Amino acid sequence: MRTILLTLSVALAACSPVANATDSASLPFDSKAVATLDEPWAMTFLPGSGVEMTTMMLVSEKKGRIQLVETKSGKMVPVSGVPQPAYGGQGGFGDIVADPGFAGNRLIWMSWVETGDGGKGAVVGKARLDLSNLAAPKLEPVEIVWRQSPKVAGNGHFGHRIAFGPDGMVYISSGERQKFDPAQDMTSNMGKIVRIKPDGSIPADNPFADKGGVTAQIWSLGHRNPMGLAFDASGKLWNAEMGPAGGDELNLVRKGGNYGYPKASNGSHYDGRDIPDHKADDGYDAPVQFWNPSISPGGLLLYTGTAFPQWSGDAFIAALGGEALIHVDLDGGKAVRSETWPMGARIRDVEQGPDGAIWLVEDGSSARLLKLTPKK
Repeated sequence: MRTILLTLSVALAACSPVANATDSASLPFDSKAVATLDEPWAMTFLPGSGVEMTTMMLVSEKKGRIQLVETKSGKMVPVSGVPQPAYGGQGGFGDIVADPGFAGNRLIWMSWVETGDGGKGAVVGKARLDLSNLAAPKLEPVEIVWRQSPKVAGNGHFGHRIAFGPDGMVYISSGERQKFDPAQDMTSNMGKIVRIKPDGSIPADNPFADKGGVTAQIWSLGHRNPMGLAFDASGKLWNAEMGPAGGDELNLVRKGGNYGYPKASNGSHYDGRDIPDHKADDGYDAPVQFWNPSISPGGLLLYTGTAFPQWSGDAFIAALGGEALIHVDLDGGKAVRSETWPMGARIRDVEQGPDGAIWLVEDGSSARLLKLTPKK
């Protein structure tokens, strides 16, 4: 195997921001801690027609909370009306994404884990965010538009990242729930990336749309636990995936592609059993890059900002086990090189701010929300 290595603060309830900034000469950016959260999972900025929205962010927390954060001051206020998840292990509240039309429709998309049918599974829903009272923001009734199927026992590998394509469709990553075989089972939407319309219906041009049922949702298959999902500026879909031991991946996702798991991987099962490496003639899509040792990827960003012009078009991966921010220099559909920047903590998610700054959120309790800016 190869190793690759306005200001709205007066309206918000006070929560003491983290005032100290961290700065290491070995890092190519300055890092400032803005706020502290409890088991955060994802974050999204709120695009809007008014300048007041440019500093507003929502951050989800696994136990079932959403925090509205004013990013200049670090002050936070909880959002009410949040669906309560089945919390435990890797399960709980997950992704949160502002609808592309948020400025007009105020829709927020979110994912979480629910129980039912003797097991658990991820769901994706949407709701209108009422910001008429910034001291008491709330979600209006949540509509569920997608469910992982079938529900199974266990608390791992839910995936449940959400990304909006330039085609107006909703793409959702769905982990194989630590059950291995569902990733290749076309009667399940586990171990897949699925594509649906915003109302939950199936686009007619999905690769398996004529098969009906959950099979019709499938965009790509053979995924283990896809934890990062993002489109680049040219409309290509990428995913960062927790593979087996020594097999974490960055994939360029194509329509109908099969990414091999558990039949092919550049890693091995955690119990030591071998998995055949990707080969040119094995019929599976190989990753653009893989990591051995593993990095345990979280969120994924395809950078389009101007604050760091040297990184335009590149990928950034939040690394949990690696406790790092991973930078992958991309050239079209190829990885030219990668860099690992140690952050001293498990990094759960990475996001781009309206001004081009890069934002990170750490994992676990007392997790910091970090803003990365060019070195002064």
